[in-house]
Amino acid sequence: MKITFIGAAQEVTGSKHLITTNKGKRILLDCGMFQGKGLETDQLNRDLKFEPKDLDYVLLSHAHIDHSGLIPYLYKRGFRGSVICTHATRDLCSIMLADSAYIQELDAKWYNKKAARKGLPFIQPIYNVAHAEQCMQLFISVPYGRRFYINDDISVKFTNTGHMLGSAAINLQIKEGDEVKRITYTGDIGRPHNRILKSPEPFLPCDYLITESTYGNRTHETTEVTEQAFLRVVRDTCIQRRGKLIIPSFSIGRTQEIVYILNKLYNQGDLPESIDVFVDSPLSVNATEIFRMYADSMNEDVKQTMITDKDPFGFNSLHYIKDQAESKALNSHNKPCIIISASGMLEAGRVKHHVSNNIGDARNTILIVGYCTPTSLGARLQRKGIKEVSIFGIPHRVKAQIVKIDGLSGHGDCQEMMQYLSCQPKENIKHTFLVHGDYEAECHYKMLLHENGWKHISTPSPGEEYEL
Repeated sequence: MKITFIGAAQEVTGSKHLITTNKGKRILLDCGMFQGKGLETDQLNRDLKFEPKDLDYVLLSHAHIDHSGLIPYLYKRGFRGSVICTHATRDLCSIMLADSAYIQELDAKWYNKKAARKGLPFIQPIYNVAHAEQCMQLFISVPYGRRFYINDDISVKFTNTGHMLGSAAINLQIKEGDEVKRITYTGDIGRPHNRILKSPEPFLPCDYLITESTYGNRTHETTEVTEQAFLRVVRDTCIQRRGKLIIPSFSIGRTQEIVYILNKLYNQGDLPESIDVFVDSPLSVNATEIFRMYADSMNEDVKQTMITDKDPFGFNSLHYIKDQAESKALNSHNKPCIIISASGMLEAGRVKHHVSNNIGDARNTILIVGYCTPTSLGARLQRKGIKEVSIFGIPHRVKAQIVKIDGLSGHGDCQEMMQYLSCQPKENIKHTFLVHGDYEAECHYKMLLHENGWKHISTPSPGEEYEL
């Protein structure tokens, strides 16, 4: 059999890895959307590098759009195979894919309005809400730890990676002749001590390992140091400077973690009740409801908290916003406040409008809490000495403070990822493929793995094929 690395190869977006067996079965590991790549993003997403009608299965590691976002496009292009994932991933995809489609439709409408005035050709969204809803009929959800037989030759078992609700390592067994080949794709690896979710669990023994390397050249601060740094930013912005704290955050996972920290600070008396907190994202609101449904996925700290605090994702000064008019009203909210809104890389969604309206005020802070691809607005704002940035094609003076806290990331750092991989004897793994990382991060992580006794490590380039 062979594997072709299509997306998230020497970059951190668009995860797609295609396995073709000797019997011609085609299995796609993740089907992610490219994000934050400027003008080339649209073409990268439309050019799949394979024919969707020929695809048999999609095995999905988790629901983040850079891993799941092109499944409706597969459906639009004729894919009618099965999408296999965990229960929580299916539930989250049911709202996330529809939200992705809705944003595309809005963006296309906004662009075409401008194009009509200039006599330019119109654009069409990659897919629409109907495609996102219809593709859900292809989903088959399977619990963690149960081996699911796709056919007589192929089986899969999901093990928890602790990256987000429902995230899983995909443990495949594929029989070819008298030989059974074992392939593990970790997807994204969470931190050993997630604030909300259970810790990552060991994956199964494998012959071939495909694993992420997002923070392959970085280490995170401890939980305690991170939360203290977060509290300092809140106090400096909202109490000392009487400004707004804008937090671009992925709707699923990161937002709930930030709300949980704020809930903890509120209960401890460290977050004054006078500071309103707004979660301005319909998707985040719906996702938080799904989080509440999966109490069995929460760690022991959260379960203990729920004994005295029935809702760790809610407190008196926290407001969840769905309505667009309420979102726009935040522009005239003149009191200190915290606004958490999607998207995390500042490439789309309501948060882009909040940044546009607040970046010119020195009282305010924009807090980056996760990885941003180098060409995204979130990454551009972090460039040293940045004075001006274009948002919606309009130049804005950067007067607000730009702060980055890495410790809130849902990805493990280089040491934490190696700790996760150590659950298997490295000498038994025939080949390791590093994906989902910038080239510099992959190279550094590869060096660290070599230093710790790992052999046969590759960093595939886009489109590169390997025989297994």
